[in-house]
Amino acid sequence: RLGILDETDSGLDIDALKTVADGVNTLRAEDRSFLVVTHYQRLLNHIVPDVVHVLAGGKIIK
Repeated sequence: RLGILDETDSGLDIDALKTVADGVNTLRAEDRSFLVVTHYQRLLNHIVPDVVHVLAGGKIIK
């Protein structure tokens, strides 16, 4: 199973952001994956990622 969250944090206040992050963290499991696309570090302050890739200029730089 794959969940794709594409800029889910856009326009959210901190309380709503924490609600989204709590939902993702609650649904974490060995048989589930999430692809989270964001422009903001703040979401990653609340979601516990296994891997983070940074895209710049159309290339993964980290």
